[in-house]
Amino acid sequence: MATGVKELPLPVLPDSWTAEKDFKAIGTLSDPVQRNIEPVGPHFLAHARRKRHKRTFSEDDRIQAQENVKKVEDDDSGEISEPEDPLMLQRDAKDWKGQDHYAVLGLSKYRHRATEDQIKRAHRKKVLRHHPDKKAAAGNTEDDSFFKCIQKATEILLDPVKRRQFDSVDEAADVDPPSKKQAKGKDFYKLWGNVFKSEARFSKIQPVPQLGNDKSTKEEVEHFYNFWYNFDSWRTFEYQDEDVPDDNESRDQKRHIERKNANARKKKKVEDNARLRKLVDDCLASDERIKRFRQEEHAQKNKKRFEREAEAKRQAEEAAKAKEEEARLKAEKDAADKAEKAESKKAKEAAKNAAKKNKRVIRGAAKDGNYFCGTETASPAQIDSALNDVDAIIAKLDVDELAALTGKLNGKKDVADIKEIFTTEVKRLVDAGKFKDGELKSLS
Repeated sequence: MATGVKELPLPVLPDSWTAEKDFKAIGTLSDPVQRNIEPVGPHFLAHARRKRHKRTFSEDDRIQAQENVKKVEDDDSGEISEPEDPLMLQRDAKDWKGQDHYAVLGLSKYRHRATEDQIKRAHRKKVLRHHPDKKAAAGNTEDDSFFKCIQKATEILLDPVKRRQFDSVDEAADVDPPSKKQAKGKDFYKLWGNVFKSEARFSKIQPVPQLGNDKSTKEEVEHFYNFWYNFDSWRTFEYQDEDVPDDNESRDQKRHIERKNANARKKKKVEDNARLRKLVDDCLASDERIKRFRQEEHAQKNKKRFEREAEAKRQAEEAAKAKEEEARLKAEKDAADKAEKAESKKAKEAAKNAAKKNKRVIRGAAKDGNYFCGTETASPAQIDSALNDVDAIIAKLDVDELAALTGKLNGKKDVADIKEIFTTEVKRLVDAGKFKDGELKSLS
């Protein structure tokens, strides 16, 4: 459980209370004692310093202040050390827009990279050196013009909005692009890299891609140029605006100047975008990596084209070979068919001739067998009947049967043997159903 302390007010004294009549002592003071006090720490060192140099308090404080100023200047000389231009020391404080605020504070080498701590220390160093009181003590005239320049520079650079406006038009921070002759080989990446590092301070998107080197991949290079061709800049030009009058009596003039300033800023913005675009174009035109990537891409395309052409040629050759093989096979088949037809024709002719010969032999055998009349002389009617029966037999026989029958009849001259062979053949044909029994009269 939380507890708290409640503060109660002291009781209010009544109006009639007085110290003379109402005060009551509740104790007594002790007797005074005299003691010797010795300084210690930094106070002892200051006391010893004054005793040694026989200084008064005011003299010692003044000398110590001068030494502190020198010590501050020596401490800052390592990081913030820059010779002062005599012409800059004679600047008119009223022309504060024309002064280089970083140069006034001795921060030219840092510029937009200067930190707030560096600006404060630079301001302290400059104030200690150029304060009007110090100049007056040294016997110089009380000219505080440059001191006002210091104060104005510090005011601008410690205000984030005003500092950004000044950085937008700080041409001393720009890096000039190299010429084609300068940007060759490895110097290309160094020189153009410094240019884009300078321009990168205006980018809304951070970090900004770097230019890279000759070993950068195609994707990295394309990302770099795509970023800069679509660069989103916060750069403005309010710092160069014409001063707007503050009096209320010239409102029309005030509005006119405001419109004039707005139009001037737009024009400068367009000009700056065109300048940056030309900068990227010039860098791209001199970038050997782009040429190499294009050559590689062209070689890759040619390789694919050559592969396609070689494949098409191979397929055409295979198609031609297949066509030739098909033609050869067709020619061989045609030749074989032709030879087969010729052979078949020849065989048919031979078979036909053989059949004709066999038929002549069979008919001749019928004649030699006396037309199946035995020893009697055959009459014309018997001859005609025998020949008709022989032709009927021949018509029912195929080539092989004709040859078989001819083989049986060859060399036979006996009438009875010849008739027996024909009779046996007729019986076979009757059994085969090719003739009816008794259909052939001469051989019945």
